[in-house]
Amino acid sequence: MTEHPTSHEGRQPVAARSQERTRPRQEAAAAAVPQPSVPSVPAPASAQATVGSATPPQDPVGAARREGDRLRFVGAATRRIARGIDLDEIVLGLCRATVPTFSDAILVYLRDPLPVGDERPVSPFVLRLRRTDRLRLTDEDGESAGTAGTGIQLPESEAGRVPVLDPQTDVMPAAQLCEVASGGALSEVLRGVRPVFGDSAAARAALPELLGGEMAVPGGRRAILAPLRGRRRVIGAAVFLRRPDRPAFEPNDLLVAAQLATHTALGIDKAVLYGREAYIADELQRTMLPEGLPQPTGVRLASRYLPAAETARVGGDWYDAIPLPGSRVALVVGDVMGHSMTSAAIMGQLRTTAQTLAGLDLPPQEVLHHLDEQAQRLGTDRMATCLYAVYDPVSHRITIANAGHPPPILLHLGGRAEVLRVPPGAPIGVGGVDFEAVELDAPAGATLLLYTDGLVESRLRDVWTGIEQLRERLAATAQLTGPDHSPPLEALCDDVLDVLGPGDRDDDIALLAARFDGIAPSDVAYWFLEPEDAAPGRARRLARRALSRWGLEELSDSVELLISEVVTNAVRYAERPVTLRLLRTDVLRCEVGDDSPQLPRQRRARDTDEGGRGLFLVNRLARRWGATRLSTGKVVWFEISTRP
Repeated sequence: MTEHPTSHEGRQPVAARSQERTRPRQEAAAAAVPQPSVPSVPAPASAQATVGSATPPQDPVGAARREGDRLRFVGAATRRIARGIDLDEIVLGLCRATVPTFSDAILVYLRDPLPVGDERPVSPFVLRLRRTDRLRLTDEDGESAGTAGTGIQLPESEAGRVPVLDPQTDVMPAAQLCEVASGGALSEVLRGVRPVFGDSAAARAALPELLGGEMAVPGGRRAILAPLRGRRRVIGAAVFLRRPDRPAFEPNDLLVAAQLATHTALGIDKAVLYGREAYIADELQRTMLPEGLPQPTGVRLASRYLPAAETARVGGDWYDAIPLPGSRVALVVGDVMGHSMTSAAIMGQLRTTAQTLAGLDLPPQEVLHHLDEQAQRLGTDRMATCLYAVYDPVSHRITIANAGHPPPILLHLGGRAEVLRVPPGAPIGVGGVDFEAVELDAPAGATLLLYTDGLVESRLRDVWTGIEQLRERLAATAQLTGPDHSPPLEALCDDVLDVLGPGDRDDDIALLAARFDGIAPSDVAYWFLEPEDAAPGRARRLARRALSRWGLEELSDSVELLISEVVTNAVRYAERPVTLRLLRTDVLRCEVGDDSPQLPRQRRARDTDEGGRGLFLVNRLARRWGATRLSTGKVVWFEISTRP
């Protein structure tokens, strides 16, 4: 009886087939993605096969292995390219994915400037060298770092030399700029979109135009010119090069180059769009928030804003400080739901509304009521929280109204920090609710901290736990400066932000800190004047006495003249007593109030007019002046410098 063989002709034993199936995976894993620090060096023709190596066509197992290697390489390379989020990361991903596995050198040219979206590209068509990477061997004694454990055989002339990736362009004398001539060889290759070998007729004419005359291109199929086409147009080109001692590219490598070029071009398109959106977001956020804080009398201010993340640079958080009549200042902080372009737009509208309402000198609860109505007009789902406070440095009092916002924290001069008991109220946009205001002491040297919930709330803690941690942090910071000194305001804001741990932030943050200095009662003079013809003369005498008491007699002539003009205008239209107040700080401020809502306007008087020159004198002699309409009338004020 004849024994049958255990395997058919052309088949291998099970163990051999298992080793054969395992070997390509191991080899591909070693060659597909090189390590950044010590990348693999492509083997010469005598070494083991890598992507694109030449193998006799009669070896079906080797051909299948090479195709599998190509597929795995393309998958790994495209994943690396796709990880990039900006232009440089995507181009770097292409270079590091291809050198040295697919090529020994790469040059990436991009259009300059890159068109964005549907923008029409500018003329002329110029390509700029964006990045080059090549494999070079150093003369250092580093065989163990370069080739040990990789299974890569170096030629005898290169034994003991260390392979490193060299991104510098000076070792590759390619042209930095290339103007693509219309109808030229390079233009035709780019228009064709498909990659071409360097020895093709089209590439032989196009490569010198792209790289310049000094760049030597390897002969044979050791160069591939691949156009980079985005969604609508060609945005660049990539050149893949191999050394003469390495096997030439194969026809299937054109498909690999096409895949890499397509993924890179689409990624660059998205990165450019993302860059423009990020720029728009930054500009929008910058214009929505105040460029700088005012410097009102009796209070010092500092602020901070942090976006939710680099990928979400806009949000609905805002802060503001608005000077009010009577040396008062309105402090506002708010938070619109979400951190998107829509949230920022809604925030901008609410901030503008709050500024307009503050100019009318409405009480804090009335400001929140009108903000609530405005939010309802913007849409049914426009929700926001807001805290509105008005600080009076003369009375050392602060009035606060809240619309669903986290309560403020007051840090006293002695180091005690307390969470102010403010009625929480309903968020803006709910509608049909009343807001309540409370009036509290604001002692000199104390610091009021207004913030949004992004500072105290996260996935790791609830809002009240965060508020308590913030209060403790403020108290601990104040202890460092002693009981008689308040911590520096800017440093305090930075220290407050340090309460956030790494990765402990889910929302954007707006922070506004106010240090209350106040105005001493001895620096304030206040009178009531009956609306009669004798009022201007009495106002001059009262002002002269106050200036003499403050040692400012040299200002008497100017101040008396301006007070006489302003009080005369007030008495002309007032029906109730006129108020006159002088405030001495770094400047001398005079405020005249009456019950007439009509604001004065400066005009040019004719030669025959008997009046109309009062505000002209105020404008010429005063450092600053203005008029503000109040709910009970108006206030006209001017300031004169106390320093010569």
